[in-house]
Amino acid sequence: MRKIFLIGIGAGNPDYLTIQAINALNKVDVFFIPDKGAEKAALQKLRTELCARFIEDKSYRFVEVAVPKRAEETCDYKANVAEWHAKIEANYTRLLREELGEDECAGFLVWGDPTIYDSTLRIIESIHAAADVAFDYEVIPGISAVQALAARHRVPLNRIGESIHITTGRKLAANYPSDADSVVVMLDGAQAFKGLAGDFEIYWGAYLGTPDEVLISGCLSEVADEIAAVRAERRQRNGWIMDSYLIRKIEK
Repeated sequence: MRKIFLIGIGAGNPDYLTIQAINALNKVDVFFIPDKGAEKAALQKLRTELCARFIEDKSYRFVEVAVPKRAEETCDYKANVAEWHAKIEANYTRLLREELGEDECAGFLVWGDPTIYDSTLRIIESIHAAADVAFDYEVIPGISAVQALAARHRVPLNRIGESIHITTGRKLAANYPSDADSVVVMLDGAQAFKGLAGDFEIYWGAYLGTPDEVLISGCLSEVADEIAAVRAERRQRNGWIMDSYLIRKIEK
């Protein structure tokens, strides 16, 4: 039977790969690599470099997967995403049928961890449930940006006895969670932190674990403009950016 590994490859540093992930890499016959255009070629390059570094038998192969663009934002965000995922699912289903032999193993190299704000697992689950292609699958956890961010800033995610809330910029812009002490924010292209009123401390990082890594921390009112400026400059320079931040109210 076909086998699929969803392998968490960490937030950017090759040393973030776990032994479990390396063992899984060495079982894969074909890697499905998303093609998101020239702007994100560096992300594709890192995936291929990880394979070259950690796989002993070089008989594996790569298959590029064209990733359709998501439609322009609509009032129904979830419907928009569902339509986009359906197109990706159709591509994956076809490639699993055409590019993966009955007794072969496929690998999807997922940034960070496959269970935290990534849709690959959700899409593979849907394909598996449809039963158009028979396969088994396994999830290999990875070092997420959440963990890497706290480690690089040398701070614990939570304060003593307090909760951690992981959310998106879209949700933060709508409402700061009143019942959470420490808030980790991902996918915040609009930089929702700029709209917060009050005394906050922020720990921001981009390109975590890579040579381009940049870290900024401090009182939000003092570093918000710096973060925004650095983020814009780095995105312009590299053509893409992956960033996240930990934010919480300053204790009086």
